[in-house]
Amino acid sequence: MLLPPPLTAPPAPPGGAVELDELDATATLAAATDNLRARRLAEVEELLVVLHWADLHSEDPREGPDGEFQRSMGNVLVQLGGDGTPGVQDFCLGELAIARGTGVVALRNLMADLLDLRHRLPLIWSAVRAGECESWVAGKVARLSRALPADRVGLVDSAIARIITRESAGRVIEVAEAKVIEADQDAHAARLEEARRQRFAHVGRSDEHGLRTLVARVTAGDAAAIDAVITRVAEILRPLNEEATSDELRAEAIGYLARPTELLRLLLEHLEPPEQQDEQPEGEPEPELPRALAFPADLLDALRSADLSALRPRSVLYVHLHEAAVGDRADAVARAEGLGPVLVNQLEELLRHHRVTLTPVIDLNDRVSTAAYEHPESLKTRVHLMTGGDYFPFAAGRSRRVDYDHPTPYDPDGPPGQTGDHNSGPLTRTHHRWKTHAGYRARQSGQGRYAWLTPQGRGYLVDHTGTREIDPEHARMIIEAPAGVDIYPGGPEIDITGYQQTPQR
Repeated sequence: MLLPPPLTAPPAPPGGAVELDELDATATLAAATDNLRARRLAEVEELLVVLHWADLHSEDPREGPDGEFQRSMGNVLVQLGGDGTPGVQDFCLGELAIARGTGVVALRNLMADLLDLRHRLPLIWSAVRAGECESWVAGKVARLSRALPADRVGLVDSAIARIITRESAGRVIEVAEAKVIEADQDAHAARLEEARRQRFAHVGRSDEHGLRTLVARVTAGDAAAIDAVITRVAEILRPLNEEATSDELRAEAIGYLARPTELLRLLLEHLEPPEQQDEQPEGEPEPELPRALAFPADLLDALRSADLSALRPRSVLYVHLHEAAVGDRADAVARAEGLGPVLVNQLEELLRHHRVTLTPVIDLNDRVSTAAYEHPESLKTRVHLMTGGDYFPFAAGRSRRVDYDHPTPYDPDGPPGQTGDHNSGPLTRTHHRWKTHAGYRARQSGQGRYAWLTPQGRGYLVDHTGTREIDPEHARMIIEAPAGVDIYPGGPEIDITGYQQTPQR
């Protein structure tokens, strides 16, 4: 995925730097234009490196010298771009992503855009290479047209190449969308039908105030019904908080949708009695209740008096506390997974509408191991809490739906206790496959601390501070140390089988 680049300072002109306050209006505008072109051309150099890496790994790894196919241990050609683009070896993506300090998904998207531009949209690619347009806009066009067959994408290429150097990004993308429809109208009709199958409801990440954004894509009818319920609940809440804005009340009303017990009771308690409803003209039928309230009268009476507490949702909330915050300190800050930092006294607000079950505090200072190869659920929880998620270098994933890997491979004939929080790390399925078959080496050395050597011999260390590149020899020392010895090159101490010792000088 090609993203809008950050702004940079104007390049220094030949003969030395010029202070900005020495430039008049004409020279300032000229510097802005020069800077724009220099920045675009610098980006092109970066993009060409990505393409060159793809070219270096474009041969089918399963094809031997004699033309016969051979086993590749999972490394295969994957087609990232659209029809007509060459394949790229799957295993090559990880190392370049690490070298660029980015995630694999971001690199995969970027490489797909570049392959599309070079092989399917050559006219647009020429404009990008000349620094005459923004590369991220060209990448957007590549994604919009990716589903088109190779013999029809030329219509998009020729149309956009004529305007991408002269029109705004919004106008270019608008024309590209129209040309994609024009190039294959039957496919567009199929996409409209497919769009109906792509409805969703997503919850965004928590911000520093403990608030989250809810985004949903639903049918127009469902959206109208949801809006009607939200509006009605906001009207009911208005007398209780007259100073709140309409947006605040509607946001509070959405919370009731997650608590059907309270929502139902609230609506039932505020049904308008018949004498307060508008009188109907003689002969006109009584208006029907909204679908949300269309219950038989006897059922409504039963619901009004029923104990509906069992319908409260059950949730699991992991709360991380420093030992200094344990006690009566209500002003202490905790970290709730998926929500971010919250005050301890805010936890009551988070949980007051749920059934609460307390579980014991997990002390990560203890060491836990098992003789089995499989990770028990309790161990998975400990490892996730130590690592925070995927331990592949620069990985962004924080999901608990991962594979739990033995950094030092499990030996069926080895000693007991090989599976434990001293030799375990979460990896996504892709990262796990690469570590197993693509030539990566890793070892856990200390709690939540992992050393890596990539297939090209680059060293990285992943710990609670993130990912950083280290001397390959240091990575090799950590990985190849004797069993039970944790090495900290250049550090103050070495951890040997759980005991702190000062290294000899």
